[in-house]
This record gives sequence, structure tokens and C-alpha cells, in this order.
Amino acid sequence: MTITIDYEADKKLDLDWEEIIRDIILGAMDFEACPYEAEVNVVLTDDDGIRQVNRECRGLDAPTDVLSFPMIEYEKPGDLDGVEERFADCFNPESGELMLGDIMISVDKVIGQAEAYGHSRERELAFLTAHSMLHLFGYDHMEEEERLVMEHRQRGILESRGYVR
Repeated sequence: MTITIDYEADKKLDLDWEEIIRDIILGAMDFEACPYEAEVNVVLTDDDGIRQVNRECRGLDAPTDVLSFPMIEYEKPGDLDGVEERFADCFNPESGELMLGDIMISVDKVIGQAEAYGHSRERELAFLTAHSMLHLFGYDHMEEEERLVMEHRQRGILESRGYVR
């Protein structure tokens, strides 16, 4: 498993952000029963950095808490059957790992949302990482039913790693 984390924000999170991110990524991999070794890239940035990417990639000129860039277009969320045949180019030729995608998290939002929701920064970072990992596995929350499925899975990942409200 290759997890690359780049910290690009000036504001520092006074917590073991690297351990939390790695733990939740591994938890999501287990929860989704991913049969492959995988590669995930994470960037911790600030509101300005994520706003710029949000504007360029989604046409939304506003900061957001997390952005996800999955490599695979799933027919059904979390369905990895046939991935090797349909998405052979999503496997790193050097390591053989499945390249799941990229995650971008705003440190400013981690801090602000933890305070607004009345829980720890650790829990907020874990939540945003779990949320984004589910997007990398093809889950979404555009429809009410999708949102409920995603919330259930987020809760399962967080609870499996000891992050509760």
C-alpha cells in the first residue's frame, strides 16, 4: 500500500495527521474489501488552495472541505470485479498497485468544522478522509438514497477505527 501525503498548508494541525489519514485509508480499504494493494495520494492544503482547484476542476469558485479524484469509473459503487480487465491502465506498472486516486483536504475546514460540529479535529480529519475514500470507490451523495448509503459506510469506517462522535 502506497499512501503519499503532501502538507501544503501554512496552518499546522496540532495532531498526528499522517497517522490518522493512513489509518482511515487502510480502514476504508478493509471496509470495502479491496482485494488489491493500492495507491492513494493526499494533499493537505488551505482554503485558498482548495478553492483554486475547485474552481479549475468543478467550476465552483469557493473553498470546500474535501475534493476527490477517483481513477476508476465504477458501474456500481465499490464493485471492483473486473477492474484488472476494464481498467488495466489504473494499475501502477512499477508497483502493480491499483491507483485509486487523489484526495485534497482543507486544513482550514478541518479546524473550522470540528469547532462548528463540536467534535475533535482528529475526528473531522478522519471523517473527511473516509468520505473522500468512499468517493474514490465510486460512492456519491447526489440522491437521498446514495447519501444514506454513504453515511452508513462512513460511520462503519470511522467506528471500525475508533473515531466516534
